[in-house]
Amino acid sequence: MSQPSHDVFDEMFALLAPERFLRDPRASGEGVKVCVVDSGIDRTRLAEKFRGQGQEIHPIEGAVFREDRPEPLPDEGRASSPHGTTVADILLTLAPRARLYSADVFGPLGSCDVKVIIRAIRWAMDAWDCKIINLSLGVPEHRLQQVQRRLELLRTIEEAYYRDVLVIAAAHNDHPLTRSYPAAFVPPLLSVDKALFADPLDFAYCLREQVEFQAHGKGYLGPFATEPATSWAAPHLAGIAARILSLRPGLKPFEMKTILYWLWRGRRPED
Repeated sequence: MSQPSHDVFDEMFALLAPERFLRDPRASGEGVKVCVVDSGIDRTRLAEKFRGQGQEIHPIEGAVFREDRPEPLPDEGRASSPHGTTVADILLTLAPRARLYSADVFGPLGSCDVKVIIRAIRWAMDAWDCKIINLSLGVPEHRLQQVQRRLELLRTIEEAYYRDVLVIAAAHNDHPLTRSYPAAFVPPLLSVDKALFADPLDFAYCLREQVEFQAHGKGYLGPFATEPATSWAAPHLAGIAARILSLRPGLKPFEMKTILYWLWRGRRPED
């Protein structure tokens, strides 16, 4: 039997027009709630930056989570380190109309227990109704030896998946030498490694070990923003996902992963 002269999949990929899709003016993140589980966000600094660019961002709500308290504390808009502010800035650079929520899990100690991260993820789903959760953090495998604690974290990620919440986690910066959780919990979440792209809206599907995607690994605000890191790659992919969700709010996590793969594949019809 003779083969068709043109591959139907190549023709379909050619119709995707990924550049037009991602750059649609309606793809602004409007209507999408994103939780940044990190070190807190400096609201004043972000508002001033975007106002200077002629943009007004939505007010950022948040809470402070502590190991010794079952309920979070009020967030006064300060950041224990610039890390979370850099993450938020990347998200808003790509999706300026997204509504951000700050889950500060580090505080003045600069570290947190896994159960604090779990508590923050659940609060983001239950109290804030977020559809994207960005985790630019990771727990090295050697610090998560307790099987029960690891299973509890996995169950929380799986619950987010079943509730149509997209969890995006940064891979360990030493990957593939070291595994990091929750990024290793694939497929319920999207795991992201760092790479350098000329355009921050570029990304790649690059399945390696338990990491699926690569996104731009540099930020724009903060003392360490220009140092390549998976911490900056995760919010780039989260910002891209927020743009897509603002075009189709009801997408499920597996649909989002498929769209991201097809958009990447659609740029490569020669493969």
